[in-house]
Amino acid sequence: MAGNTFGTLLKLTTFGESHGEAIGGILDGIPAGVELDLQAIQYDLSRRRPGQSSLVSPRDESDTLRILSGVFEGKTTGAPLGFLIPNTNTNSADYAHLANSFRPSHADFTYEKKYGLRDYRGGGRSSARETAIRVVAGAIAKQLLPHISIQAYVSSVGHLTLTKSYTELDLSATESSAVRCPDQAVAQEMETYIRTVQAAGDTVGGIITCVIKGVPAGLGEPVFDKLHAELGKAMLSINAVKGFELGSGFAGSSRLGSEHNDVFLPNGSTQTNHSGGVQGGISNGMDIYFRVAFKPVATLMQDQQSVNKKGEAITIQGKGRHDACVVPRAVPIVEAMAALVLADFAFRQRAIANWV
Repeated sequence: MAGNTFGTLLKLTTFGESHGEAIGGILDGIPAGVELDLQAIQYDLSRRRPGQSSLVSPRDESDTLRILSGVFEGKTTGAPLGFLIPNTNTNSADYAHLANSFRPSHADFTYEKKYGLRDYRGGGRSSARETAIRVVAGAIAKQLLPHISIQAYVSSVGHLTLTKSYTELDLSATESSAVRCPDQAVAQEMETYIRTVQAAGDTVGGIITCVIKGVPAGLGEPVFDKLHAELGKAMLSINAVKGFELGSGFAGSSRLGSEHNDVFLPNGSTQTNHSGGVQGGISNGMDIYFRVAFKPVATLMQDQQSVNKKGEAITIQGKGRHDACVVPRAVPIVEAMAALVLADFAFRQRAIANWV
């Protein structure tokens, strides 16, 4: 199966399925001598893991990381870093009814059409379980970027939207609520709404905002490998993501150029930041900020009309353990993918500087 590797100089390849023995990854391109903070990696894994609150999937995985290669006496050796996370709490019988049927808006149908077969247990390879490996790699990438801060938070759940911009919020409060919204009043509304949706056997989508501070000007590549293009690709590769917008995004299309241009100041910064920290595909030294839209989870705990492999109309109901809203657990995934992109571009920039 192609499409399992991400990155240019810092490459992540992931493997494994939701209900297999384990999920794992190989992160290649890490310099030798990096002292890894394993507690920081495990912390990010715990932010993503199921069972962390009553708002999310109750699948009780500890997500304990096992590093297999590329580290000796606590430091990276320069060899590929291989690691895995065992799957210890699978209930595959919950998915037996999907062996010959397809959930609406799920990857069941498309995987079947592409490969002619699929692992239907927990969604197999299409499951968001795979993203735990991205979080490991992203947590390592963060450690390669000590002067860069990457902070994501939930800014929308369904019709509930945080109206304050990130500059008006205390982002250190993000982890103080189960929904990971830094405004406690709005967070409480979001939690209540998710529980209502959950009780009805339904699901709801949302938006995650990510803010990156400390990126120097000049990071990115021209034309096809623009910084924001790679960020968009990274975010759109996450399960359930349907939209990405940088800076002013779609709202900027309704403004005049005289309103939207970011006017330069003598120190090289700009009065405004409608560009979202990227111009011409290259960072300009301002904060990079973007939004990622997640659709509602496809698996509902209520009846839906669908079809089976024979094309016959059927009624299907979801079973198993699923999130009513993915955005609280997706916050560390967004941060991880952003870190992988930035670290890869940092390595590219360093390669250019060393060459000349």
